[in-house]
Amino acid sequence: MEANRERLGSRLGFILLSAGCAIGCGNVWKFPWMCGQYGGGGFVLIYVICLLLLGLPVMTMEFAVGRAAQASPLHMYQKLEKKGQKWHLHGYAALIGNIALMAFYTVVTGWIIYYFVRYLTGRTDVPGFISMATTASINVTYMGIAVFLSFVVLCFGLQGGLERVTKYMMVALLVLMLVLSVHSFTMSGAAEGLRFYLVPDFSKIDGSVIVGAMNQAFFTLSIGMGSMAIFGSYMGKDRSLLGESVNVIALDTFVAIVAGLIMFPACFTYGVEVNAGPGLLFDTMATVFNHMNGGRWWGTLFFLFMVFAALSTVLAVCENILAMVREMTGWSRPKGCLICGIGVFCTALTTALGWPGIIPFEPFAEGSNFMDFWDFVVSTNILPLGSFVFALFCSNNFGWGWDNFVAEANAGEGLKVQSWMKPIFRYFVPTVVLALYIYGMVSFNW
Repeated sequence: MEANRERLGSRLGFILLSAGCAIGCGNVWKFPWMCGQYGGGGFVLIYVICLLLLGLPVMTMEFAVGRAAQASPLHMYQKLEKKGQKWHLHGYAALIGNIALMAFYTVVTGWIIYYFVRYLTGRTDVPGFISMATTASINVTYMGIAVFLSFVVLCFGLQGGLERVTKYMMVALLVLMLVLSVHSFTMSGAAEGLRFYLVPDFSKIDGSVIVGAMNQAFFTLSIGMGSMAIFGSYMGKDRSLLGESVNVIALDTFVAIVAGLIMFPACFTYGVEVNAGPGLLFDTMATVFNHMNGGRWWGTLFFLFMVFAALSTVLAVCENILAMVREMTGWSRPKGCLICGIGVFCTALTTALGWPGIIPFEPFAEGSNFMDFWDFVVSTNILPLGSFVFALFCSNNFGWGWDNFVAEANAGEGLKVQSWMKPIFRYFVPTVVLALYIYGMVSFNW
């Protein structure tokens, strides 16, 4: 497989593609509503700390495993583990994680496409979030559009399809976000919104905030389920991996922070509840645009950039699923796209139809639904546990080993993993991740 393995055409393509996988609904849909629910500035502070102390080491390790193995998560451990070891079982968990993520992420992407179409065509009297989410025809139709668009792009290959499209989408995304954030500063509630968002209230920081911040850091970076390992396998050896991880995380954090700069001044200007949950993006921004001069066009721009953000992640994760399935089956890219596309669509139907009023399903507390179930599988379990596995595998001799990891990570120009960092990678990361995972499971709202 290595001799024919596809390559990215440029370093910029790799950075934007990896960032595109990391940047998406996690930054602009999930980060603001979690920030609102967990008290604002304190959550942001813990989130940034988790990105630096946990996210950066895990991303570097995941890139290294992928580049060294030149394979998807299904086969990368088998190439690096010692005979008789079982690390490769995580590869199957990674495949499940990618599929579970698309089971609800494509539905959210469909909602965003729906709002974009409504604003573009001048029908700005969009229904509230609950009304939209419990309408089967909207969920299924627009989720189907998101899945169809993604696998059509992936049919054209890595450089001709995925890399080319992601480059344009990511640049457009960054420009649109800057324009919208500058506009938010002119709102009457900007000062109050920015104070809530950027000034930590330490009295609101507790164990649940820290667990939420860690899970959000892993979710927004797409680490722990092999997504970054796949892109590592498409890399050459000319750049060191710590430096590339810093670039990807910097872009990802920039988008998340700017998303809050767009939304919280708007919330405080128009009296929208900041702890509204998953509907915050849709209800808040619809209210904002309906009160703005030229709101239809601002709304069109905003949801266009959201389409870019969401599709960049859908494209990247579907590429991960496609790569793993093709390694198992030997299928051509077009055949793999067709079958994987049908599979993702059918799995996502659970979320599209699993709402009160359609097909009621409450896996946890009253009011929970299929989206909560899939998010629990991915965010609460596979991402932190997968990050724990990467840390053990790369830092210990009973896995791949520290020396092998450092040799791979430091190949090429750029920032290097230093010897003083070894205790962070070997002890701090797995201990903290496991402790917070256990705390999160014990305190979970079952």
